[in-house]
Amino acid sequence: MRIRTAAAAAVGTFALLSFLTPAAHADTRKGDTAFTSLAFSRTTVDVGVSATQTMTVTATAKDGSGIKDIYGAKLVSPDSRVIHAGSAACTKPSSTTRKCVFKYSLDPHGTDYYDLKNSSAGTWQFTAEAAAMDGDFYELQTGAPVKIKRYAELAAAQASPEPVVKGHTLTVTGTLTRASWDTNVYAGYGGQPVALQFKKSGSSTYGTVKTVSTDSSGKLRTTVTANSSGTWRWKFAGTGTTSGATASGDSVALR
Repeated sequence: MRIRTAAAAAVGTFALLSFLTPAAHADTRKGDTAFTSLAFSRTTVDVGVSATQTMTVTATAKDGSGIKDIYGAKLVSPDSRVIHAGSAACTKPSSTTRKCVFKYSLDPHGTDYYDLKNSSAGTWQFTAEAAAMDGDFYELQTGAPVKIKRYAELAAAQASPEPVVKGHTLTVTGTLTRASWDTNVYAGYGGQPVALQFKKSGSSTYGTVKTVSTDSSGKLRTTVTANSSGTWRWKFAGTGTTSGATASGDSVALR
């Protein structure tokens, strides 16, 4: 479906969200119109439960007759949620090109229907239409992705007993949570692999000792044999919908 909204309507009000009725289509074009560059200020945006995150997309389009405007610039989520640009600033670098910077706000904690939802996490697409002076156009629907993820947190690692006798058992615990955009709280993230890492005293680097899965409440608990003094921590690599996280370490001395 061709986009034929006015530029002012395209930017609309501050970060307005809505839903697409049809599914996204493949790119369509007429003539020599093309997007020559697309640049994201952030290729991955991790969103928590309260703070609004912002990002910009800079789009440059070209046509031999010149570009009239870039219309309908928006971000589309995996669940077909849409964020329109809160603002747009356009320039004309040459007689044949137009460059626009679109600013987007990602809000997990509004009070209306248009907030981010958990189902929205993952790979979003930037879509827009470049319209040329001679009637040519290029409608971008695919190929411009950005990751918008739920922010994850790891509580500081806790190792006990402290100090520990060399060769004895050390118990290390922790908790993995992630932002729920549906309830605006951090909730336990169950069934996830988390690396237990150790940095020997005097070293500057951590190494993975083992991988432990979180329980249904996001809790971590494991035992290791203490052979050296050093610092223990948890590290979560993240998923396609959730950010990575690294816990603060707990230093344990031998006795």
